[in-house]
Amino acid sequence: MLKLGVNIDHVATLREARYRGRPAGEPDPVAAALQCEAAGAHGITAHLREDRRHLLDRDLRRLRERIATRLNFEMANTPAMLQIAISVLPNYVCVVPERREEVTTEGGLAVVANEDSLADLRRALNGSGIEVSLFIAPDLAEIEASARLGAQYIELHTGSFAESFAEPEARAREVKRLVDASKLAHDLGLRVNAGHGLTVGNVSALFEVPHLEELNIGHHIISRSISIGLTAAVHEMLHAMKGYPPS
Repeated sequence: MLKLGVNIDHVATLREARYRGRPAGEPDPVAAALQCEAAGAHGITAHLREDRRHLLDRDLRRLRERIATRLNFEMANTPAMLQIAISVLPNYVCVVPERREEVTTEGGLAVVANEDSLADLRRALNGSGIEVSLFIAPDLAEIEASARLGAQYIELHTGSFAESFAEPEARAREVKRLVDASKLAHDLGLRVNAGHGLTVGNVSALFEVPHLEELNIGHHIISRSISIGLTAAVHEMLHAMKGYPPS
């Protein structure tokens, strides 16, 4: 069964627009995470950015204390984030690229160019009992490097797929890239997740991609919740994912 991890970052984005610098405010990302779990989400994804533009340290710690499913901590490859991960002990970490000027994560990690430092990070996280995923473009060289450094997972960046969705030929090329990437990752012993830009309207096109275990989806679900409520938005996405064939 294809699992759903809900990214609750943008609940905190809305809170910080009004309550930045204050000890509390609404909406509460932890309450939203619990509602997503109750609606059937299989895990919660949380990205603590270096500039703390949405989630805050206290949110991450409360998530670890309160959620009953799995916590996927998205983080940059920095010593400070490593220490936070070891302190909080999420179920797994997804290492993502991070630039202060970007609105959201715009691309995949440059694993080939940073293989040594990522291998050091992976060893430190695994040594604390935390599994490691690398957020990468569907590029075969990056997948090979991810396997070499010992990651347990990759998360395929589906942004290019989502952006090309309205153009059939471009969409077909992006789906093929994802298919080839997932097959190679599986053959190399990596487990495969995917995310970025996924919606109820485009997710079924990923059914061609084999070996997927989890989709991490945030912005679309939070956006839909404004119109139909968070529980309904999670249910809607879970229904859209139901047709994924077993590998």
